[in-house]
Amino acid sequence: MLTGKQKRFLRAEAHHLTPIFQVGKGGVNENMITQIKEALEVRELIKVAILQNNTDDKHEVAQDLAAGAGAELVQLIGHTVVLYKESRENKTIQLP
Repeated sequence: MLTGKQKRFLRAEAHHLTPIFQVGKGGVNENMITQIKEALEVRELIKVAILQNNTDDKHEVAQDLAAGAGAELVQLIGHTVVLYKESRENKTIQLP
């Protein structure tokens, strides 16, 4: 689990990032989860956009993405989800 201080730090780090995945009307699926896991291993911190045509509750989508990828849900702001997972090989982010 992340502390409040760590989440604040990660939110600041994620501020300049652009979403690299989009959840559309198809919702969250296995293929997307696999790609998000791979992206998290490389980047550690990513943003995912939830498109307007997605009819699922955005909080559920955020939880599904975090749980499926084994990542921490850092923030859900508007329709943008920020996920963090410590990388095994490409560790670049030093948490406070």
